Formats: sequence, C-alpha cells, structure tokens
Amino acid sequence: MARPRAAWASDGAGRAYLWQGASLWVGRSQGRTQWHDHHAHQLALAAQGELRFRTEADGPWTSFAGALVPSHCKHQFEADALCVAHLFVEPESRAGRALTRRFGGAEVAALPEDEVRESARALFAAFDADAGALAMHRAATATIQSLCGAGVEPDEALDARLVRALDYIRRHIGRPLPLNEVAGAVALSESRFRHLFVSGTGCSFRAYLLWLRINLAIEAVMDGASWTAAAHHAGFSDSAHLSRTHKRMFGIEPSSMRPAAREAQGEHL
Repeated sequence: MARPRAAWASDGAGRAYLWQGASLWVGRSQGRTQWHDHHAHQLALAAQGELRFRTEADGPWTSFAGALVPSHCKHQFEADALCVAHLFVEPESRAGRALTRRFGGAEVAALPEDEVRESARALFAAFDADAGALAMHRAATATIQSLCGAGVEPDEALDARLVRALDYIRRHIGRPLPLNEVAGAVALSESRFRHLFVSGTGCSFRAYLLWLRINLAIEAVMDGASWTAAAHHAGFSDSAHLSRTHKRMFGIEPSSMRPAAREAQGEHL
C-alpha cells in the first residue's frame, strides 16, 4: 500500500484511494448501510448538508456535518444523495491517537462544522475536478492534518517491537501469517506478543489481519481483478469469506463497488 490509487465507484459516483495508514472514499452517497464496524477511525465529511449515524438498533439517528466514528464502534450510516468523504485512519497512527485525544474514543463524535467545511473544501474541489491520485492523497492528508495536527505514520509512543511487527505483517499479508511467526520475528513469546498487540492496537491479531486483507483485496479489484481473484490474492479462503468480511466492516456488499472509469495511472508518492 505504498501509493494512493483510485479504486471505487458506486453508481458511477465515487472513488477510493488507499495508502499505508489511511484510505479515502469520496463520492455521492445515498441510502443506508447495514450494521458494521472496522478497525480504523472513520472521519465522515459532507460537502454540504448533513449525514446521519446511529449506534443502537432502536436508537435515534443523529445528524452531522462531519463526524468521527471511533475504531470498532458498531454503527449504521445513511445519507440522501450527498457528496461525502470517508477518511479511514488507523488508530495506532499518530493521527489516530491525536483524533482520540481530541474527540474521544467511545462514541460517534461531532466534528466542528466550520472546521469540516474549511478542511474538506480542497478535498471536494479536487474530487469535482477529477484530480489524479496524488492530488487526492495530498488533499486527504491535509484534511486529516487540519483536524488533528498529525500524519498517519506510526505513533512514536508505540512499542518499537510492535512497530516492527506491524511492518512485518504488512510485508507478508498476502500469505497465511500465524501469530507465532510474527511473535518470533520480534523475539517475543506468543502470549507476550498477543498482549502487546492488543494493548497497542486496540484489537486482536486476527481482526487486524482481516482489516489489512480487505484493503488488499480492494486494491486488487481496482487493478482489474475479479472479487474471486482478489479474495485469493488477499488470503481469504474464498469470495464468500471476503464478502462476509466486507459487509461486516463496511456495511455494504462488495458487488456495490467497482473500479472507477478514470483511474489515475503512474502516480507515486
């Protein structure tokens, strides 16, 4: 995940970009997701109007110009034909930690409306201008920076062994990756590594692998692979396993996603 690339469109109205530590999904959003949760913090920003979230099955919908959905917070999202940007920020990154400090880490939190409109202006302008992947990445990282004052590199407060483990996982995510192998790579016992991993990332080793694998599958699809081929490429047992994981993490069927018609080519960080 070294460079941002356009990946996604829903009814021809959106794109997605993925890079290490974060991703951007931007376009016109309409309808309601299923219940879902994911490892990353989610920054949801509306160009105009308001979007809605709820966190209880019979609970009320709350409207936001922009919202932070914290890591592993189960929720539903809905919007009425709005242009929306979703920025997914890994919570163990500097930006992830900064967002938790500023907005809390338990419930969906409102982002200040004036900051949402100001910080996202360049992001939506780049999208409307059909900017390339590199320009979209710059606009997205500037938006994250404006809301929390930090980038998406690993937080310097993370245990150095965990930083090495996360790097090892990313380099080998396309194949089976047992916990004991990663623990051994950073010279820890399985039990000690499991404890370190959960305390540092806020999720289990298996859940983190699934988060990386679903992003790897999306990258494969944006490069033209079928969802079946992408499932095998990313280490899922089959496309049904990938589909279940995708719905659980994003609340939508993977079939609702497809490569954008005008994908930026040859742009690197």
